[in-house]
Amino acid sequence: MESLSIADTFKQFLNNLVVDNAQTISDRYGEITCALNKKFRDTESKTANTLQVGSYGRHTAIKGISDLDMLYIMPKGEWDNYKNDGQSKLLSDAAAAIRARYPNTTVRVDRLVVQAIYSNFRVEAQPVFEQDDGSFKYPDTYNGSAWRITKPREEIQAMSEFDTQKNKNFRRLCKMARAWKNKHGVGIGGLLIDTLAHNFLSSTKEYDEKSYLYYDYMSRDFFAYLKELPKQDYFAALGSGQRVKVKKDFQRKAKKAHELCLKAIEAEGKDSQNDKWRAVYGRLFPAAEKVQKAALVERAGRAVRMTEEFPEDVFSAIDIRNNIRIDCKVEQNGFRPASLREMLRDRTLLMPRKKLTFSVVETDIPGSYGLFWKVLNRGQEAIDRDCIRGQIVADDGHKRKVEHTNFRGDHVVDCYAIVDGVAVATDRIHVPIRANQEDYDE
Repeated sequence: MESLSIADTFKQFLNNLVVDNAQTISDRYGEITCALNKKFRDTESKTANTLQVGSYGRHTAIKGISDLDMLYIMPKGEWDNYKNDGQSKLLSDAAAAIRARYPNTTVRVDRLVVQAIYSNFRVEAQPVFEQDDGSFKYPDTYNGSAWRITKPREEIQAMSEFDTQKNKNFRRLCKMARAWKNKHGVGIGGLLIDTLAHNFLSSTKEYDEKSYLYYDYMSRDFFAYLKELPKQDYFAALGSGQRVKVKKDFQRKAKKAHELCLKAIEAEGKDSQNDKWRAVYGRLFPAAEKVQKAALVERAGRAVRMTEEFPEDVFSAIDIRNNIRIDCKVEQNGFRPASLREMLRDRTLLMPRKKLTFSVVETDIPGSYGLFWKVLNRGQEAIDRDCIRGQIVADDGHKRKVEHTNFRGDHVVDCYAIVDGVAVATDRIHVPIRANQEDYDE
């Protein structure tokens, strides 16, 4: 019965990951396709001459996807108008066509694509010219102009065939890995996730005939595989062989995920089992039916407010695709300022009555972004003082958060970077406040 519970729980997890706005996405794809067909073919078809690509086209997207990709296949007769340094003009003409048809939609050109911005996602339309071999030429306006080749049909076909070979475990693993990425702020792209999942399942036959019943072990082994991969700049994509860039090393966070999987497997059959898996995959993993956290915790005869907020309930979508890193300057009168991360690395105790200034020290987010902070107090003293906090609040515009160490506990500070209403990057730093020296002397 316990094993069946594991299977049912992971099945529910995958159900929770299903894209929940598929009709809206389909409508937006159709609108853009109609605008481009009207411009370049004088028709109003919402389906002809287009190809859904990216995670959505490969059927590995999950709830909260905000970066949708499509190719618009240009008429062959238009090639002469753009072939000679016409890359920027092609993108500009495509953008103008979409704006003319939908003037209330924000439309902008971004190097390779035309972006149409909606409330909780954006569609990136790429005008392309189909080649005789089924590949596509697309315009690249970065550092000059060039025509480059993409082969998405080969990727989609290869993924479909491989998913069948692996008893449908391939696409499911891709989706689970996206949930991990969003939970832990792993800023890697969807094609890289799919490539890594493919490479892992290619390395073993262990799960060729397995299903949900073994997804706990498959999770464990997948992260064990990732953490041991050598660091490299790119991987070769399934099907097309195109280079998939690694924006940020993922091995350290994979190592942590592997450790969390081991703890979750060890907790099988216990009340804490689902919470352990939620530590790996986030709040879309089902909570335990028997252990539901109440809104209030009774302590010493009085209610303690559970005030923690969660990003899934605050932001329109969570789709981590970038990296951000925060640090904290620790200050106290009479002492030199110090980095909290360096103190944690050196295992230096953080005492009460210090000023803490959290700030962004590194990010790969292009352009501007908004920032939100979450300060969560943990430990017995936070409960005793009815001061758990955990609300998600907007930054004051300076991309920093000032706090003070007041009482003991392993506190946590999270930051969330927001672009077009979507959380695209997140980072966390622990703030372990220990007893002061007087407490040690007692």
